[in-house]
Amino acid sequence: MTQVSQQAESEPEKQRLAEAFRIFNQASEELSTAYTSLQGQVAVLTGELAAANGALRQQYLEKAALTERLSLLLAALPAGVVVLDASGSVLQSNPAAEMILGPHLVTQAWERVERERLAANDTPGEYQAGEKRRVAVTVTPLDSAGGRIVLLNDITEAHRLKAQAERNERLAAMGEMAAQLAHQLRTPLAAALLYTANLENPELPWTSRASIAQKAVGRLKHLERLIQDMLLFARGEVLGSESIVISELLQELRQTIEPLARSRGVAFRVEDRLNETALSGNRKALFGALINLLENALQAVAAVADGEVALAVRRTGESVAFSVKDNGPGMTPAVLTHLFEPFFTTRGEGTGLGLAIARGVVRAHGGNIDVHSVADSGSEFVVTLPLSRLDSTWKEIKETCPKL
Repeated sequence: MTQVSQQAESEPEKQRLAEAFRIFNQASEELSTAYTSLQGQVAVLTGELAAANGALRQQYLEKAALTERLSLLLAALPAGVVVLDASGSVLQSNPAAEMILGPHLVTQAWERVERERLAANDTPGEYQAGEKRRVAVTVTPLDSAGGRIVLLNDITEAHRLKAQAERNERLAAMGEMAAQLAHQLRTPLAAALLYTANLENPELPWTSRASIAQKAVGRLKHLERLIQDMLLFARGEVLGSESIVISELLQELRQTIEPLARSRGVAFRVEDRLNETALSGNRKALFGALINLLENALQAVAAVADGEVALAVRRTGESVAFSVKDNGPGMTPAVLTHLFEPFFTTRGEGTGLGLAIARGVVRAHGGNIDVHSVADSGSEFVVTLPLSRLDSTWKEIKETCPKL
């Protein structure tokens, strides 16, 4: 009875043990399966990691090669390149930049470099580096890094070639108009010779002698003016540069033209809204060019009943525009086509060089002349000139010293 009861009691224990072994075997199988799956995943991830490492290494090699090429390109560029950080300090510069600005640029503040090693020229964006080197400076922002790239182009040789080409062009024009010049000189010279030949007549009355002498002198003065205009056109360049306050220039033009306009019954008005704005250039040359345009306008309205000439000035960005407008008969398209050609004139007393000289003066100052004219509706000449940095400097002085 006791043995039977012991066997009865051991049966549940065996069942529990068997169940435990079954669960253990099942867990072992699941663990073995999971381990096998994990080994497969590890193998896949190892392959992917190796591929990723290979791709990263390839990218690194490509970027290293690109960096090397860019460094070689930067070093070989004929233009100077200066890289600035967000604070304006020099991070990097190539040999061309150091050749233009000097060595030891890195870590220096660009404002200091610009102030000490570059001198502004009359042309906006162009600077003088040293005694003979002329450079054009372009600044481009770097949006991603917050810095800037400064590009320095050495335009010394280009500037020299441009000046030489302009001189050659003027000389070529001089050659083409040699025949015209001979004709222009022959007519007043022949008239002067005829007048002076009459002075040899001893029986000529004194009053007639004085009148003939005045006419001869007039023809000789015409010859002198023609030769002076020709020399101005041939020389072409504008020497010297100074600060020109536009309001003062307009006042001088007003004082010169108003008496002429009044004597001819022409209304003359001046519009000035630029206050103390200044430009840089040759005052005498610019004054002469504008006077030439104003005198042409006065002659254009000579036959108009209510003749009117207007001189106005306005600012457009970093430029200033002088407008000379008349209500004369205007010009035909055929006249406009040849307007600035040397010796082309529609007047018997004109030399035909005034407008050619005026355009040469304006171009020498970095500007241009535009003409708007319609037959029977008047004409307008617009002279556009770049403003100098003296404009802002003058304003700063006025703000600092308001009594000036």
